[in-house]
Amino acid sequence: MKFKLPAFLENVSTPVEGEVALRKFAADPASVGCVDSLDLFASAAADAGKNVIVVGIDEVGRGPLAGPVVACAAVLKAPDIMPELNDSKKLTRPKREAMFDAVKEACACYAIASASVAEIDEMNILEADFLAMRRALQALGLPGLQETAPEIPIEVKGNFASLDPLSSPNGSAQEGSPLTAHSSLLIAVDGNLKIHGIPAEIQMPIVKGDGRIASISAASILAKVFRDRYMDKLEEKYPGYGFDKHAGYGTKAHLDAIRRLGQTPEHRKSFHPKSL
Repeated sequence: MKFKLPAFLENVSTPVEGEVALRKFAADPASVGCVDSLDLFASAAADAGKNVIVVGIDEVGRGPLAGPVVACAAVLKAPDIMPELNDSKKLTRPKREAMFDAVKEACACYAIASASVAEIDEMNILEADFLAMRRALQALGLPGLQETAPEIPIEVKGNFASLDPLSSPNGSAQEGSPLTAHSSLLIAVDGNLKIHGIPAEIQMPIVKGDGRIASISAASILAKVFRDRYMDKLEEKYPGYGFDKHAGYGTKAHLDAIRRLGQTPEHRKSFHPKSL
């Protein structure tokens, strides 16, 4: 089932504004005047002892002819901690690289995971995309998941449990933290689909979410830089393909290299351009 953009996000102008609106909705759907649009968190809002952790999740690498698909799940320390956050596709590579460490620091927790070329060919790109997302969420401690470890080691900082003030030494939340005791999750998924294998009631698909929700923007940047750096290493392993320039996408230079050098083990067999 494909989902439309929630009404309360239609007029947001920045990812920070969208993050604030989403957290407000997660805490109390009635407060943003859209109770009928989504009732995912009605029970959580009714429980005054709960607060909802907003987790942004995005992927990169669905379209390339080579390389893994990479997903990142991220929780920001505060909605406005990095006003410059935006869709990674709107930022140049030097800008993304310059922001990378700052984005990681701005996250209360994050995990970057992947699905391999073999997994993409075996199950199709959409299911491999969802697999990478589940691996990232599992690394952060989402219960009920038993995914295998990916070929590329997961990069992770913290987890959901570490953000619960009950687990801190003094039993109190850090200043600016979006969390309180007995938190529940809202997974904000970039796009119009929910992740297979994750409870539907804790997910909210957000069309073009990487440009609307700051935590999704953060996930987008982290996933993109992580994958770009991996593709740089592939160019060292398989010189002449230009992976460090096109990241595996089907550019003219990449297609010419395949014609000249053949395919590598990192090329997706299920992605075969008609022009080859």
